[in-house]
Amino acid sequence: MRELSVVVTVLNERDNIQPLILAIRDALSGIDYEVVFVDDGSDDGTQKEIKKYADDRIKLVELRKNYGQSTAMTAGIDHSTGNYIALLDGDLQNDPTDIPFMLQKLKDEDWDVVAGNRKNRKDGMFLRKLPSSIANALIRKMTGVYIRDYGCTLKLFKREIAEDLGIYGELHRFIPVLAKLQGASITQVDVKHHARRFGNSKYGLNRTFKVMSDLILMVFFRKYIQKPMHLFGTMGFISLGLGILINTYLLILKILGQDIWGKPILILGLIFLLGGIQLITFGILAEINVRTYFEGTNRKTYQVRRIFNGQTETVEHH
Repeated sequence: MRELSVVVTVLNERDNIQPLILAIRDALSGIDYEVVFVDDGSDDGTQKEIKKYADDRIKLVELRKNYGQSTAMTAGIDHSTGNYIALLDGDLQNDPTDIPFMLQKLKDEDWDVVAGNRKNRKDGMFLRKLPSSIANALIRKMTGVYIRDYGCTLKLFKREIAEDLGIYGELHRFIPVLAKLQGASITQVDVKHHARRFGNSKYGLNRTFKVMSDLILMVFFRKYIQKPMHLFGTMGFISLGLGILINTYLLILKILGQDIWGKPILILGLIFLLGGIQLITFGILAEINVRTYFEGTNRKTYQVRRIFNGQTETVEHH
């Protein structure tokens, strides 16, 4: 088992591979490390470049198709062997020279996670930095996890934390929140950030809507993942109570001889009544699903075509 595994997810980063490998070698020369490249469906020859410059410290996990960064990170963590795990972007914007300091801080001060904060970010103001600042503030406020830079991929973990993160979908943006759900201790340090030299960014403004959707999920995870009935049940009983009150009021009017048919409040009362029953029922079903989630199997969310380890290539069988 190595001391450190550096997990690098790549998608069409051919021109960045050689300088990245050289930078990692120089930065980590005094550390027993491995680099786990996860190719997430590249079609530009990225895999060939990795094999061309690989040594016995480099492993390539080639996924069958493009699953997304979160799933690729999970694949990298699953196929790593280090006691500590670092996540690093494959576009040369993160600097591997920050890793030794972060690793030493994690070990000396016994943190579970050390997260990077891009102090002097080299991205466009309106398309990247401003939306990111707004998103970071919103995530901190709604989740209660106070990390300055959620978008910085460069992070170091103890292995037991990284293995249980449960990164899927697009949740790599919320890794600190996922770690906090495990009770992990998290600190953050300023790290270097470079402008992209080769290739094109895989991010656009459309990710804003994904972030908002995932943020709602993270708030649910943070507060109600083990007790969904507390959310749906509370909403359900409030709705049911309002429905009962409205319908009781209408029943009294009916008894007093008034005509209640056609009143908008009648429809509102029925909506509250039926909605409350549905929310309570949904809460019960969610509780059942949560138990299944925690007690279920370790089924993977991806399939690996082949693994290249140094000069040896093996094909995965399913």
